[in-house]
Order: sequence, then C-alpha cells, then structure tokens
Amino acid sequence: MISSFALNFKNNLIASNYTIYDQITIGDPNYWIPSNELEELLNSWLVGLDLDGLPLRTRSKVVKEEVCKALGYPVPTSFKKTQPRFLGQNFDIYTQKSNNLQIWNEEIHAARRYVLIRISENDIITKVKVVTGDMLSILDKTGKLTQKYQAKLLGIPENVKMLSDSDTINLSNVVSRYRGFHPHTSPASYPNFGEVMCINEIYTHLQSIVGMRFPYLGALQERNRGGILHTQVCKALGYSNFRDDGKFPDVKHQLLEVKLQTSPTVDLGLFLPSATEVLDIPQISGHSFRMCDVRYAIFYGQVEGNEFLITKFYLVTGEDFFRYFTQFGGLKVNKKLQIPLPANFL
Repeated sequence: MISSFALNFKNNLIASNYTIYDQITIGDPNYWIPSNELEELLNSWLVGLDLDGLPLRTRSKVVKEEVCKALGYPVPTSFKKTQPRFLGQNFDIYTQKSNNLQIWNEEIHAARRYVLIRISENDIITKVKVVTGDMLSILDKTGKLTQKYQAKLLGIPENVKMLSDSDTINLSNVVSRYRGFHPHTSPASYPNFGEVMCINEIYTHLQSIVGMRFPYLGALQERNRGGILHTQVCKALGYSNFRDDGKFPDVKHQLLEVKLQTSPTVDLGLFLPSATEVLDIPQISGHSFRMCDVRYAIFYGQVEGNEFLITKFYLVTGEDFFRYFTQFGGLKVNKKLQIPLPANFL
C-alpha cells in the first residue's frame, strides 16, 4: 500500500512531463521525492519483477525502464550516460545478487542517493533500499575508502560553548516562525513549518546535559555511548521518544547533528559542514536546507571509573564550523570501491 504522500509525487511527475534528466530543486514539495518515499514507490512497483533469462545489458535497461514507470517518468528511447543516471532525482541504481557493492570510477557523493536493488538467485527482485553516500561510507570495513573528512578543535577557551551567535541567514527565515511541536513528534521526521528551534533555543535545552554521567560500557562501545547521548539530546529538546534512522543529520526534525568526543579529532564522514550542497529534506515555505545550515552539537567527555562524564559541549552552525575547527586530511578514493553490505542489509 503506497502512502498518499508518496503517491502525490508520482502523480505530479506524470502531469509535469518532466524527464529523468530535468533538474529538480532538492526539497521541492511537488516534484522532489524524499528518500523514504522514493524507497516506498520503488518497492511497490519493482518487487516481484522477473528478470530471468535476460542478458545483463538488457536486464539493466529493463530495470531502468521500470524505475521510470515506478516514479511517473516517461521512459526515454535511450538512457544517457549521466552522473548520476537519474539526474533529476539525484540517484544511481545498483542491482545486487551478492552483498558486494561495486562503484566504478567515481567517488561516493555524500548527498547522492544510491538505490540498491536485491535480486534473488532466480533473478526476481525481492527488495529495494535507498541510502545516501554518507551511509555507504559507514559500511566500508575494508579500507578501500581510505579517508573521510576530519577536523580538530584548536585554541577555544574552556568557557566558550555557544560558537555561533545565530543561525545561517537561510535558516533564520525558518526558525523565526517557531511555535513548538508535539512531544510525540519523531525526532527523525522531516522539519515542519513552525517546529524548528533557533540555535539559541537549542543551546538552552542542551546545556543541561553537561555534567551527566553514563555507563562507560567499554572502549569499543562508542556507537552505544553515542546512542545514549542521542537519547538524552532528544529528551532535552522535548521529544518523548528517541528515534535514529541512521541518516544525516541525527535529529533531522531540528536539523541537528550530534557528536560525542573523547579526543579533539572530530570524524565528519563524507559531509563537509561548510558545504552548500542541498540536503534531501523537503522545503519549508520555499526554503531548501543546505549542509551548512545544519547545527552541530559537539559533546566532550572523559572516563571516570565505570562511568562516562560529559564535561562540555559546543554548538555551531556548519557555516561557522571551520572558524573554530581545523580541517585536516582529505578524501581519497580508489577507482573501484568495493563495499561489503551486511548480510541483512537488503
């Protein structure tokens, strides 16, 4: 059963006569299909499609044709070799029989969507999953993707916590309309009109976390400690439940990324905070959201016995991030990236 929200995008595209190559503004409320709805439409249409007996090149063309139909696009007479192939919606497709994803002659793009299509041993499509480039980078365990963005905190006095006095100009038009939100709202939901706090309000809520103690859990439990902190962040902001969909930013409803640090080095993955690339988030009143609009809550802590103590935190916009953090390293990419997908990923 397709949700009416997802179906609206398909119907709008059918009526528009757009092709897959026509550029659509990311977040456009009428024509840009957010990742969750993109996955929903593709699963509804593609699952069960039988590709048995088709040569590889024919199979690739048939799958692309069916993706067009699933989304409401006309099927082109031939497919151009664009990057990505589905240019208007910013995604590539990969048909997968094995759990070894191969990306040839391209770096992973943080905000690009990657549509992974699982094919059974009998050549029947069984599932479609949509992920962004930053999610793929997390799955790489082989060292093939040799380096991600990192930054280091340098030269900031201990008593400084509010590093950005205000939000970006782009985001200020949205946060100025803040009226509050229902406690049962999911922190992983899209930002809504009147529900996005300004950075000063976020700071007021989150400073209460400094001084909290959590179970240490052991040296190899960084992800679990991060989950505990994320839960406390959601609670402090006024949410009655914790939810993390694994996508950037962590608290999507407030355009907030959360980092837990035991050292000065901050791992940023494939998202460069200062980038002006538009995020896969629906617009609010005509305003798209860029990476640099995201707010970063960076918590520092130390181990004391069997506990982990939060000692301080900094709050900064992506736009201001590198005024206070020094970037080092780079982004190195092999000609062929091989990323083993977890057994249950698809």
